[in-house]
Amino acid sequence: MSIDVPASDTVDDASADSQVTQEFIPHTWTGKLRKVVQRRLPYDQMLPETQPSYVASWIYVFGVATIAALAVIIASGTVLTFRGPMWWHTSSIGHYVNSLHFWSVQLFFLFMVVHMWGKFWMAAWRGNRARTWMTGVVAFLVSLGAGLTGYLIQTNFDSQWIAFEAKDGINAAGAGSFFNVTDFGQMLMMHVFLFPGIIALLVIAHVIYVRLHGVVPPIEADLVEARLAEAKLADEPAQTVDQPAVAFQAESTDGSAE
Repeated sequence: MSIDVPASDTVDDASADSQVTQEFIPHTWTGKLRKVVQRRLPYDQMLPETQPSYVASWIYVFGVATIAALAVIIASGTVLTFRGPMWWHTSSIGHYVNSLHFWSVQLFFLFMVVHMWGKFWMAAWRGNRARTWMTGVVAFLVSLGAGLTGYLIQTNFDSQWIAFEAKDGINAAGAGSFFNVTDFGQMLMMHVFLFPGIIALLVIAHVIYVRLHGVVPPIEADLVEARLAEAKLADEPAQTVDQPAVAFQAESTDGSAE
């Protein structure tokens, strides 16, 4: 035998359950951590379905292109790390992977520089986006160190020449005591572990800040939107006056025709 439940009772039960869920207070550290993460990183902002229309401009492409080049750098660098110098110096496939790693680095810096200059002239720190700008700048500076150490571990004459030419400048700056460019082991660990880890953390933080505060709009965007809003408000009274006039004219025309 089936029992029919009134729809009002079902709605009341659902609202009561949702109210209990909203008022739930976690008592464990995992629950508290989840609540903090959900409050500080809302899902609708972390994974948005739409973007403003101005994101279609080419200047907004170079940030994503920089991340794509970084992904190729990490993938090709991982292969080079496992196979070793003898492989990328003697094998044809090693030459290819080494070249892929090299040219992805060139594109990485090209895209990053264009991205930074574009955001600089757009004043990308506007609208509480200072942390977004700072994480990007620091990521660029750390990438310079990663690029230098990469040149130093090529294990060829080029890397030796760069190391001994850079040694004097770094010693003159007072950093040679803890940053020894002629120490292959130190440069190798910095290149494959320290600098990539810092860059990855900075890029993740940069993307999170972009998601939280949104993509920076062009400087003229506010002015254009304000002008469009003023034009829309100016057109609304004219439309409300013209519509009755048109209707009255139609009625008079019909009456004369009859």
